[in-house]
Amino acid sequence: MLRNGRSAAGFTLIELLIVLIIIVVITGLVAQNFTGRDQAAMRQAVQADFNTIENALQMYRLENSHYPSTEQGLDALMNEPSGSPAPRNWRGPYLRSAPRDPWGNDYDYVNHGNNRIEIISYGADGQPGGEGDDADLSSLDDDDR
Repeated sequence: MLRNGRSAAGFTLIELLIVLIIIVVITGLVAQNFTGRDQAAMRQAVQADFNTIENALQMYRLENSHYPSTEQGLDALMNEPSGSPAPRNWRGPYLRSAPRDPWGNDYDYVNHGNNRIEIISYGADGQPGGEGDDADLSSLDDDDR
């Protein structure tokens, strides 16, 4: 009870600081673990969207003998496009609505010619370029599939 004239009730400041540091470290590790899984799930959702859009583009191509131009864009999958190249046998819509990436941004579409197309998500920031969560994802990136 009494030791050297002091009472032994409560924790010392050092004990409290050590407990606080342990709590902060554990919280950081748990948050980091959940954040990584969240981003992995978003990237998987983007890949699933790429597959859906590519399937719709394949149907468009089968019926019209070409992919939509870059200018016609993904809107050509929902509304009969005007301009060149004109669709020969448009039987859409090939998609019910324009898909948005998990961050709420529109996908970009590029027709590179020679039946080579690309669908792009610009990541969390919705802008070209970036790293980490803001990195661009492309349907041409084979290592993501």
